[in-house]
Amino acid sequence: MEVSRLKSMKGLQAITMLTAYDFNTAKLLEEIQIDVILVGDSVGNVVYGFESTKDVTMELMIQHTEAVRRGALTSFIVADMPFGSDEPEAFALENARKLMGSGADAVKVEGKPEVVKFLVENKIHVMGHAGLLPQTAEEMKVQGKDAASANSILTEAKALDKAGCFAVVLEMVPAGLADTITKSLAIPTIGIGAGKFCDGQVLVINDILGLVEDFHPKFVKRYAELNSEATKAIKDYVRDVKAGEFPDDEHSFD
Repeated sequence: MEVSRLKSMKGLQAITMLTAYDFNTAKLLEEIQIDVILVGDSVGNVVYGFESTKDVTMELMIQHTEAVRRGALTSFIVADMPFGSDEPEAFALENARKLMGSGADAVKVEGKPEVVKFLVENKIHVMGHAGLLPQTAEEMKVQGKDAASANSILTEAKALDKAGCFAVVLEMVPAGLADTITKSLAIPTIGIGAGKFCDGQVLVINDILGLVEDFHPKFVKRYAELNSEATKAIKDYVRDVKAGEFPDDEHSFD
């Protein structure tokens, strides 16, 4: 079982995780053999231009989960439970089953250990999420910088572990706190803006590829600058068409 494999990687081998929202990206990630593909509710920001992930619906998550599964037939896929879909518990179970039926192997829930426990009891694999919770956060800022909030995040992470999560995402917390949490849990931690001591890392694929020119959060390393490359390619295409240089004989049929 993939969940067991991921849990067994804790402390032994770093877990790699990236988002995907479409067939072609998912196909690429499967070919690379990334450990986990996340169909994130970040699709709202990077694909639809929403200001908040709160605008993402179950219908959108189902649609994108289906597309990702078509591209990644054997990969382990986690789908976000979108805002408003995970309470009350019976409603959460109904929606989780819809995502699983759309191709997800597991769902991710922000906080809510009691909901996680109910889902796990009903045979749903759940990845937890602690620290910054984008669906409900008033500001996108580092969490757990003082003793009280750090202890609260540690307590919630432990509760998610006890509730039955197979892993937990730690978002935008100090590296030292992430280290403490990682050592305190029996399950893997996967960091995003949480330093190097987590058992794995996750980022939004658009960010690492440099698809958004003016987005430079501290925790993202850009491995490419595809926005610049795409801009050049499109300008070259426009120039060639305007100049009558495309299509040429090579790109035409006799």
